Amino acid sequence: MKIGFDNEKYLEMQSQHIRDRIAKFGDKLYLEFGGKLFDDYHASRVLPGFKPDSKLQMLMQLKDEAEIVIVINADDIEKNKVRGDLGITYDLDALRLIDVFRSRGLLVNSVVLTRFADQPTAVKFEKHLTENGVNVYHHFSIRNYPTDIDLIVSDNGYGRNDYVETTRRLVVITAPGPGSGKMAVCLSQLYHEHKRGVKAGYAKFETFPIWNIPLKHPVNVAYEAATADLNDVNMIDPFHLEAYGVTTVNYNRDIEIFPVLNTMFEQILGESPYKSPTDMGVNMAGNCIVDDEVVRSAANQEIIRRYYDALCSKTKGAGAADEAYKIGLLMKQSKLSTSDRAVIAPALKKAELTGAPAAAIELADGSIITGKTTNLLGACSAMLLNALKSLARIPKEVDILDAAVIEPIQKLKVDTFGSVNPRLHTDEILIALSMSAVTNPTAKFAMEQLPKLRDTDAHATVILSETDMRILKKLGIRLTTEPVYETERLYRK
Repeated sequence: MKIGFDNEKYLEMQSQHIRDRIAKFGDKLYLEFGGKLFDDYHASRVLPGFKPDSKLQMLMQLKDEAEIVIVINADDIEKNKVRGDLGITYDLDALRLIDVFRSRGLLVNSVVLTRFADQPTAVKFEKHLTENGVNVYHHFSIRNYPTDIDLIVSDNGYGRNDYVETTRRLVVITAPGPGSGKMAVCLSQLYHEHKRGVKAGYAKFETFPIWNIPLKHPVNVAYEAATADLNDVNMIDPFHLEAYGVTTVNYNRDIEIFPVLNTMFEQILGESPYKSPTDMGVNMAGNCIVDDEVVRSAANQEIIRRYYDALCSKTKGAGAADEAYKIGLLMKQSKLSTSDRAVIAPALKKAELTGAPAAAIELADGSIITGKTTNLLGACSAMLLNALKSLARIPKEVDILDAAVIEPIQKLKVDTFGSVNPRLHTDEILIALSMSAVTNPTAKFAMEQLPKLRDTDAHATVILSETDMRILKKLGIRLTTEPVYETERLYRK
């Protein structure tokens, strides 16, 4: 993978910039973290060189000054809202976040339940947290939020919320997902701190859109594609342009809410510390792009991947009807087409030649390896084996799977589990390969090539099983599929 982003420079510059922002306010800074604090795979895809845990590593440099507060909407707990990328509910993800942060030596003792109204599931979750030594605080809905500023900034507004006890100068406010109320928690804390005579400030850390690269830069367009379901739109920040005469990029929700925030700051602090939404941000990612051509190419590929994801979501009945349409418009504006994704045409050609589902993967050297459906293997399983053979320079005619290993797996699937399809999925083929590797040095050498599949691109001509998609994702393969199923069955698993 070609590198377009200097991760070390980013860690150093970002941590110092946050320290500077803390110093600007004096006693304490509430830092709202947008997006994923760790496992930020979108950023790593569009900024090659950006590590998925870069923001967490940056916080590690500030860990003696920082503590983390996790915010979760009580309504989301009640509705069992699920993180699409992980497949777990928001409350479970909050527990996961606590464990991950603590395992890195970061202080996290508090969870805020926003929009709290004694929801039964939220109350049960609170009990679980408190029994495990986590402090839980309640924040409540405020009538006419965020327009009735006089009510909001009063003892009957923010004043009703619990004050979150914190001990560090930097308080990072994060959440399992969007719509949690992170910003409202920050502002509520400012209100309470001000009443206590504490000089506290607020800043926002959003990686995207990147404020100091062009509005239509592919990285910023890729952010629009990623948030097409939220109706986010990148815009020139008019407040920043008016205040400084400098063109910067922000997104519609922050720009729309800024006049309200500005008035809140004035009522809470006496004056607003910011002249624009861009002023509120602390993101230094744009300063760490070292190869713009590499970054542009990676971001364009992400836009196309998002387009296919939206098409497939629509086919599955899970996506918004106009999401793919919106991303399609972004592709046209960026002069992109599906032919710009190198793995699509070979996969489709293989499927046409064989009359069955097929798949293709592009390796790091640019070579494209295909896989076809057989009686033994699914298309992606065949693609994986062929790719590993290619990387290990094993001739195509050499078998690296022991038949004595494959047959028991097929028998288990059909005879014991009742599967009508004896073909091996990707997880089963990797198990078979690992078992063969015990006695077959060639199979072992093929297995050793698995890390080389990370950050490669692949395409399948049908929507895959959840198992196949999960395994390919764990291998770090960036998969797209045609938005069609192999069969017309209504029940799928």
